[in-house]
Amino acid sequence: MTTFAEKFERAFRAILPSPFTIAILLTLFTFLLALAFGNFPEAHARFPTMLQYWYDGIWSAPLMVFAVQMMLILVLGHALALAPPVNRTIELILSKANTAASVTFLVTFTTILVALFNWGLGLIFGAIIARKTAEKFYREGKPLNYPLLGAAGYIGLMVFHGGISGSAPLKAVEDGHLKTLMSGISSPEVLAKLPSSIPFDLTVFSTMNIVCSIALLAIIPFVLSRVAYKTSKLVQLPFQLDEPQKKQANVTGAEKLDNSRWLSLLLAVIILAFSIYLAFTSQSGLSFLTPNYLNFLMLGLGILLHGNFANYIKAIESAIGGAAGILIQFPFYFGIMGLMKSTGLIEQISGFFISISNETTFPIFTFFSAGLVNIFVPSGGGQWAIQGPIIVEAASQLNIPIAKSVMALAYGDQLTNMLQPFWALPLLAVTGLKAREILPYTLLMLLMGLVIFITVLLIF
Repeated sequence: MTTFAEKFERAFRAILPSPFTIAILLTLFTFLLALAFGNFPEAHARFPTMLQYWYDGIWSAPLMVFAVQMMLILVLGHALALAPPVNRTIELILSKANTAASVTFLVTFTTILVALFNWGLGLIFGAIIARKTAEKFYREGKPLNYPLLGAAGYIGLMVFHGGISGSAPLKAVEDGHLKTLMSGISSPEVLAKLPSSIPFDLTVFSTMNIVCSIALLAIIPFVLSRVAYKTSKLVQLPFQLDEPQKKQANVTGAEKLDNSRWLSLLLAVIILAFSIYLAFTSQSGLSFLTPNYLNFLMLGLGILLHGNFANYIKAIESAIGGAAGILIQFPFYFGIMGLMKSTGLIEQISGFFISISNETTFPIFTFFSAGLVNIFVPSGGGQWAIQGPIIVEAASQLNIPIAKSVMALAYGDQLTNMLQPFWALPLLAVTGLKAREILPYTLLMLLMGLVIFITVLLIF
């Protein structure tokens, strides 16, 4: 008998296009919005101007750097997961969970914890542990709801902005950032009243956010494990099993360098030693945990654990195909961001919610406006740069704590990642799943998150 969850999943598979098509449709929709509501210096040249904004967004140098960082996070993380010691470690973790319900709980809980520590690490960790779990259950002939498990591995993107690597709290804690952000926007009187920084004690480590994080850890893994218990079936892998690496025979001449344990060890030690140095000499707590640092660390660990350059390059070649989605789709989202920012659409969306707000409802409307903007601008840092000034100015005028407004933006930004396939691309590449397969379950997580986030914003 077909369950409701299976019917729901089948419906999404029938109507939801691929992530690339979604990016194109969002681009066309943004063009229509900009044409109808955007601000333009010359009214008669709207379409050429929109194309220029879109073009500039696609080829934005900082955003292209970001795209390469994300591709490296995917490829280096996947290659690291193929290393024999990592395989054994993951198998040890998974050995404690032998049923679909228990392993879904484990994957969800651990992914949330890792993502609260670092969003990039949580993204690749969730993808890899979901894939390894599917491989284990496939080999053992045990039932599992793999699309649900893939969604569980994506949960980190719904919790990360309340963690120590969240873009908005990290920027707000920088000394002088708020005054720089609001310079030329707020009056001198408002600027004088702004704090030099908003410490983590008032944002990430506030009572509100700690309660929120505990609720996420307690509720979501439990609910997903119950869904897994009722909907699991024998696993059909949408990818080829990774073959164990074989020792290369008859290595001669310069090939000995490729297979040299000592040469790879030397490079790995240099990279890892400098990574440790960067961590211990950081002047801003855990702010050193940037995408660049994470990639550098995974590079060193990958070379170390694969044993030699030949094995490592084989792992990179196996992993690199998964970066195709990021390579072609990220620029389209960058174009959307450029169009939204340059035509003033983001300010209009945020301004509308602010105009209907009061002291009680402002955090809630900030939350919803951030969620809406995130669908078009799926970048926490980019969203803070664009929407942050509007929220800080309104909070100052309404006499509402800026720290709470920052967290309201963070909650809204991360929630609609469960609708937006932008950040799911690395996970989909690693797991072999399709966006339409995980979406029914990410929507379930979105609904749970919606209740949790609104509740804490209202109580505190």
